Amino acid sequence: MSATADTHDELLTLNIGPQHPATHGVLRLKCTLAGEVVIDVEPIVGYVHTGIEKSCEDHQYWKVVTFVERMDYLSYYFNSLAYCMSVEHLLGEEVPRRAQYLRVAHLELNRIASHLFWLGTSILDLGAMSPVFYALRERDQVLDLFEMSGGQRMHPRYFQVGGVIEDIPPGWETKVREFLVEMSERIDQYEDLLDRNEILLQRLKNVGVVPEKRLLELGITGPLLRASGNPWDLRKAMPYCSYDEFDFRIPVGTIGDNYDRYRVRMAEMRESLKIVEQALDGLPEGPFMTTNRKIALPPRNELATSMESLIHHFKLVTEGFRVPAGEAYVAIESPRGEMGCFVLADGSSKPARVHMRDPSFNNLQMVPDMCRGAYLADLIASVACLDPILGGVDR
Repeated sequence: MSATADTHDELLTLNIGPQHPATHGVLRLKCTLAGEVVIDVEPIVGYVHTGIEKSCEDHQYWKVVTFVERMDYLSYYFNSLAYCMSVEHLLGEEVPRRAQYLRVAHLELNRIASHLFWLGTSILDLGAMSPVFYALRERDQVLDLFEMSGGQRMHPRYFQVGGVIEDIPPGWETKVREFLVEMSERIDQYEDLLDRNEILLQRLKNVGVVPEKRLLELGITGPLLRASGNPWDLRKAMPYCSYDEFDFRIPVGTIGDNYDRYRVRMAEMRESLKIVEQALDGLPEGPFMTTNRKIALPPRNELATSMESLIHHFKLVTEGFRVPAGEAYVAIESPRGEMGCFVLADGSSKPARVHMRDPSFNNLQMVPDMCRGAYLADLIASVACLDPILGGVDR
């Protein structure tokens, strides 16, 4: 749906925000309108700046994980993996294969949880209330699994430099497999509920179209780029964390409208289910954490019986570990696109600089291209289909 504005109409400047209008954070949209038609829109950010990147410079490497998880707070496992892999690259540390598979399983579960939250809230923006309750129901099941493996539903600090903090507990694999079966059926139900809904189709189809060439010029990645037909996905293009050992496809769209963005994310959840199942089927035996005692905490059961382990634990916790001088950048495929982490080391136990390339920041640049000439109501739908997380933008 689009419209054209009469050049003789009086233009109106309307600020949407900076309250919290169904976006995942505080965003301000400065809109120029002719009646209900959007002539231009300027996204303005900076209202939830937390200074997380600066705070990372004042803390030891192993403590920084706690900070970076809270940037894109719906995709915390992706934040921590990008950071941990950057530090591991500087250390020249090889992560055990069991830890890599456990990371993949948690990443894809997190991708599903993130897409579910997007699905429920974006459809709510279009006026449908039921899907948000269903989506959060399944998301809660994923968070229960995270609590079971890492002790916390959100920001569990499960990924560590060198592996994961501990092995999966008894019964976790069984619970995950039960969820995989149920979630597959739930996606069918979502599609039965939404795919033939005439109101939804009219609000999404041919709305917010941005050509692939323009998306590449803006540095747009993830589902937004793949919705235009470009299959770029770092899990396939530049495999990391053993993703080259998994069989999955990359869903793509056709014209890059809001409907394609919806369909791509729905298909991605199905692919994530396949990846998690493969991770469980092929989960290697062996350690879940590097054996390098310079960076890994000793097993908890040794602390009560070994003075050496107790001293080692005390020194790592209080002094941290040192990272050789150098710099590293690692990029991974988050639910919103390329999540990159740059770490600058000066040889001390604290990073000299930590910088995140959060995809939501780049993705917001396409808002004007999506919305010019469209109705104001379609602007709300288009911003929802971006799935922006302002905690990742303002950091």
